[in-house]
Amino acid sequence: MEDGVARKEYAMEQIVGFWGEMASNWGINRTMAQIYALLYLSGSPQHTDAIMERLDISRGNANMNLRSLVEWNIVRKTRQTGSRKDFYVAEKDLWEATAQIIRERERREIRPVKEQLQACAKHLVREDERLDDRPADEQEMYVRLQDLIELVEVFESFSKALLPHVRRQNVPAIKRMMTFALTMTDADPDTRG
Repeated sequence: MEDGVARKEYAMEQIVGFWGEMASNWGINRTMAQIYALLYLSGSPQHTDAIMERLDISRGNANMNLRSLVEWNIVRKTRQTGSRKDFYVAEKDLWEATAQIIRERERREIRPVKEQLQACAKHLVREDERLDDRPADEQEMYVRLQDLIELVEVFESFSKALLPHVRRQNVPAIKRMMTFALTMTDADPDTRG
């Protein structure tokens, strides 16, 4: 039995560490990802003290990240009979958790960037003005802003196109989307290695 416990502990430690590293590479808070992975892999609800000890993080760091995970609706707070502590449980349906992460990233990151870029473009060339009437350097900046807006809109559209398939766990449709994207990549000489 001890060997089984040691294997489980080792596997959990490795996965939690890897999950944090992977998330960090994707621009997601490392500790937030580690807490989610720990809660996802745990067989029972965990309280803040156990999470702090397991991940060797401060109470403030644990509380801040748990609050974010609860706000993202991928972790929920619960109570245990006979305890005054808050316990936390991760969303076990990875498809639902993924869908929620896509929704939150679009709402918190993509949409605000797009709105800010659009506001800057409108400030540069007001509605009652023509782009051609602006100085050349402002025209160039406006065109660059439009390129940025278009790029952000592509990410926004990709998220919106992917989300319904993730919600429905439509693996065949997601694989077709990826196959199509890869086919287009292979057809583009600039993307060939």
